[in-house]
Amino acid sequence: MVLSALRGSSGKTLLALGLLRAWRNLGRSVAPFKKGPDYIDPAWHSLAAGRECRNLDTFLMGRDGAAQSFIRHSEPAALTIIEGNRGIFDGVDAEGTHSTAELAKLLGAPVVLVADCSKVTRTLAAMIRGCRDFDPEIAIRGVILNQVAGGRHERILRTTVERYAGVPVLGAVPRVRDGTFPERHLGLLPPQEHPDAEAAIEAAAAIVARHVDLDRLSDIACSAPPMESPDMQADDVPAEQGDRPRVGVARDSAFGFYYPENLEALAAAGAEMVMVSPLKDRELPPLDALYIGGGFPETHAEALAANTGFRQGLMDAVEDGLPVYAECGGLMYLGERLEANGRTYPMVGALPVRFGVEEQMQGHGYTRLEVSGENPYFPVGRELAGHEFHYSRPLEWKEGAFDLVFSVKRGRGFDAKKDGLCYRNVLATYTHIHACGTPDWAPAVAARARERMGERSVVRAVS
Repeated sequence: MVLSALRGSSGKTLLALGLLRAWRNLGRSVAPFKKGPDYIDPAWHSLAAGRECRNLDTFLMGRDGAAQSFIRHSEPAALTIIEGNRGIFDGVDAEGTHSTAELAKLLGAPVVLVADCSKVTRTLAAMIRGCRDFDPEIAIRGVILNQVAGGRHERILRTTVERYAGVPVLGAVPRVRDGTFPERHLGLLPPQEHPDAEAAIEAAAAIVARHVDLDRLSDIACSAPPMESPDMQADDVPAEQGDRPRVGVARDSAFGFYYPENLEALAAAGAEMVMVSPLKDRELPPLDALYIGGGFPETHAEALAANTGFRQGLMDAVEDGLPVYAECGGLMYLGERLEANGRTYPMVGALPVRFGVEEQMQGHGYTRLEVSGENPYFPVGRELAGHEFHYSRPLEWKEGAFDLVFSVKRGRGFDAKKDGLCYRNVLATYTHIHACGTPDWAPAVAARARERMGERSVVRAVS
């Protein structure tokens, strides 16, 4: 079942979390998915469902990649919820390409709309009917009313939606303004930073169990037709190649934005995954490569700056040729300084760039890049599809100290024209990629790590 809405910020995430946990509390098996590029909502979904949430995005993964991922990570006995993003028909163009509606059609999934009912009554029926008739291939099977003001408001909404739109109302959730799910920027606070994430999810489950018809929603989810599987490739199994190169992953509350498929792809390419924390580890352990994903280094800048042992160890390793791939927050961390909250903090210094965090968003949305310069991971001419979301921007940098090896075809990047900062074996970019849509990325990182492992073996043998 796809849970979508008329627009963004309608309450989909709270209802998705409540449904996942409410069904789980009843002993049902659940499987969560999130449409679109997102890290924070899937982290909440994973906690609510007790199993890892997967992203489905036809821009990042391609249609076959999204369909294969859905089939691989869902199961027939589970109630599957796919939380949409933005409004149901909102895509990258006037045709709604890559929208939630297109994903629902690809998967043959029935749709339930979440409607924010603030300051609206009968007009809602016109909007729901418009969505129902806009694309006959979309099976809109129900509506959940959200932000309902009271009993009279609910009665008018139910009557008009069911009478004039011909779509059943499956729940009416009253206004909730208790701050259970605080927000940062355009999304929820990550669960690892929430003071009591479990209590918040249980509160959402209680609201949903009280105000939503779980049985009828379960019937809708179970009515989805069997999905015809595209050609499926067997999961990659790393070949026996002796010792596996150690690929570090910077993972803590400062750096937590990783698609599970990216980490799985590295392991499938033969890497031994080593979790490291730039916040807590006092030194960089022996590694053959390092992957630093996105996150919120600005909210942890003081602690990151104070961990001089890790910063200096990483700086030394970069100068010694350690392969490093970094995205967004990782790019900021590799810079020289970070200005946030009115203060300036020293970072790793591998890239002579001073970054600043602004109040207004600096880059948001899908990106397309063309590899225009030599680098350790992608051939020149390769096109990359990704996404960016950042409030930071480069304030000052040293010309000629690094190469910019990506030409920006869509998005903001480093300076609106270029992205992909390359220095020695470091490649750092504002763009996030998904391994399903960029299948050559993980093997390239593993290959550089294997070369590094061989170089270290030679050094040890000589010494």
